[in-house]
Amino acid sequence: MQAAILPISAGWFWIQEGYRLFKRQPMPMFFWGMATGLLITISYLIPLFGQMALIAVTPILTFLTLCACRNIAAGKIMHFSMWLEPLKNVDVRSRLIKLGLAYMVCCLAAGFLAVMPFVSELTEIVNTQGEVDPHALAQAIRGPLLTFLLFYVVISALFWHAPALTGWHGMKLSQALFFSMVACWRNKWPFLLYGLSWGAIFYAAQLFAGALLSSGMSPATAQLLLTPLNIMIATLLYCSFYPTYISVFGANYRQDDSVDQ
Repeated sequence: MQAAILPISAGWFWIQEGYRLFKRQPMPMFFWGMATGLLITISYLIPLFGQMALIAVTPILTFLTLCACRNIAAGKIMHFSMWLEPLKNVDVRSRLIKLGLAYMVCCLAAGFLAVMPFVSELTEIVNTQGEVDPHALAQAIRGPLLTFLLFYVVISALFWHAPALTGWHGMKLSQALFFSMVACWRNKWPFLLYGLSWGAIFYAAQLFAGALLSSGMSPATAQLLLTPLNIMIATLLYCSFYPTYISVFGANYRQDDSVDQ
């Protein structure tokens, strides 16, 4: 399994290609963006267990996104019944479930390791009356958050290409994680530009939201306008996952593979 080494400009190229994929079939992908957004909202209604379940199914959701983009790139019209077709293969489903559990364990371990060095600082923010000082809380969680982000960069590299490698290439979990890490390391500069670009896009969306509220628009009206915009941005992000895979592992990609292999 060979991973291509791409120039830094590939990071922006992936975003452009994701946009082109979206334009070819915008409605199915926008539907997928709404569906995933609904799942995220539901997960937050169930404290702790909802978030754990969402983390566990993330590789499956990523794989379904990749399969949809693959169909669109091949000129196939995405119908509602096609979204879950890739999971009909028992072996693929089993590998993705194992991948999801591994992803959940890694995220939980990273969270635990990030918090442990700061336990004493976190406990000090609660006063004798059991009240929490919001300012002290904001200060105390900076360390754990930054530490977790460093851990999560490594986790993201391990699992970024893993859904495609396990679902399409039939790799074992350890192999998929290894090749995903190697591919991300070889293309660290394109991925850096890719991440910074998406960060700038999401930040611009936040600035736009602030501008709407500053103009005197009611929060309800602003939310009505911003919801489809946020779904659109998230959908474009999902669409850009496929170009990151195909441009890095394209030499190992067989065009005649069926989407559920």
